Amino acid sequence: MFQHRTNTSSFANAITTLELIFHAAARSVRSSHTNAFVALAKNILQTALFVIVFYFMFSVLGLRASAVRGDFLLYVMSGIFLFMCHTKAVAAIMAAEGPTSPMMKHAPMNTAIAISASAVASLYIQVLTMLIILFFYHVVMNPITIDDPIGAMGMVLLSWFTGCGVGLLFLSIRPWFPTFAGIGSTIYQRANMIASGKMFLANSLPSFMLPMFIWNPLFHTIDQARGYVFINYYPRVTSWEYALWVGIILFMIGLMGEFYTRKHVSLSWKARR
Repeated sequence: MFQHRTNTSSFANAITTLELIFHAAARSVRSSHTNAFVALAKNILQTALFVIVFYFMFSVLGLRASAVRGDFLLYVMSGIFLFMCHTKAVAAIMAAEGPTSPMMKHAPMNTAIAISASAVASLYIQVLTMLIILFFYHVVMNPITIDDPIGAMGMVLLSWFTGCGVGLLFLSIRPWFPTFAGIGSTIYQRANMIASGKMFLANSLPSFMLPMFIWNPLFHTIDQARGYVFINYYPRVTSWEYALWVGIILFMIGLMGEFYTRKHVSLSWKARR
């Protein structure tokens, strides 16, 4: 009934929103552990284990000859890093707090801030993990050279962006079909173990197998990233523009679905999860 209203500028509102996203992202980073360093260490260990497992799998199966000429471990990491960035973004957006969350009762908190914070927290952890692993590999084991670091980093961001689009799409349908959304997101993340193309080069695929992978935006970003990382590899069958447009389309559909869902939300939906 009694409220104190103040008129603020658009710039002040933008600063307030960015501050809220920052604090919500810090809270999201600490969600897996109260200590942010432990949360980061867990992610580094998980990513490092992925790299080690795939390295030995390539060696045992004799697939090293199919890799691009250059640092073989860097070839493995170029696929694992983008795969982790994409799938972690999907999982983070799916786990973002919805309109029925108790946090939404605290103004000016809203679902847009919660989703943005989850996305930023996921990107922060994955980029920091990638830089730490590359730094230790460069210093301790073998000096690395990346042909176009800016282009490679752009593919990392594009993988994260497409993951956010997929996650937002699943988030928008989760209140309506919680079981389908949960199973669908899990199947998508597991399918990307193979469909992402991180275990082989797109140029080496026969033409009859390309339709099995070419639909996946992550397949395009990983192949394009290897073109930026290695000077002697040029991707011919993939395009980063395709991944960008798919990400934008998924993002727009997800935003429309989330807006519609927020307008029809009910607290009773929480019992259906």
